[in-house]
Amino acid sequence: MKEKRNQGGINMKYRKLILSLVLLIISIVYIIHPYIIDKDTHVDGYKDKVIRFHVKANSDTEEDQALKLKIRDEILKETKTQFEGSESIEDTRTMVEANLNNIKSIAQEVIAREGKDFSVDVSFGQKSFPTRKYGNITFPSGEYETLQVNIGEGQGKNWWCVMFPPLCFVDMGHGNANNIEQDLKETLNEDDVDFLLSDKEPSIVLKSKIMEMLEKTKTYFAKN
Repeated sequence: MKEKRNQGGINMKYRKLILSLVLLIISIVYIIHPYIIDKDTHVDGYKDKVIRFHVKANSDTEEDQALKLKIRDEILKETKTQFEGSESIEDTRTMVEANLNNIKSIAQEVIAREGKDFSVDVSFGQKSFPTRKYGNITFPSGEYETLQVNIGEGQGKNWWCVMFPPLCFVDMGHGNANNIEQDLKETLNEDDVDFLLSDKEPSIVLKSKIMEMLEKTKTYFAKN
């Protein structure tokens, strides 16, 4: 009986210790939470200044992927004069919206020329994407304003670039541009560009680690 009481006392001490650690973690969360929110606001701020352009292939077959690139090339060639001189995201947005049917027609012409009968869907709006590299820049996961061209089933890998700032036209022959830092600085502030170059998502990682710790603690108390 005495041994059981001793064991119960030890378990109680462990529970108190763990409870103290939980309270400490919660206190830290409350202290740093405003800073996390501020960081997120800064991190997401650049997304309002960017328009992406994606072309999704019908499938991942070599033939469908080649068709995707031909459609990409033709759209960029036909829209280059109009879009590359855009100096504001508002201008680019207006031009995209006015050219949706034209972009669809360009894609359809390439498909017909290649002897295919795929449908084409062209849309413009908010799209969700995973973290992606663009040259030496990393665009974190999240929602971006996007011009998207889906070919056929749209189940293949997609090619993408940044339509505003007009980086799509920096190096049309090689897809993604490799030296775009200076071009970004013309429309984004220095902090935004530095973050995109950092290849990090610090606040997201921090919050996920905190939530992981809290979940483990919750599970422990549920089992004991």
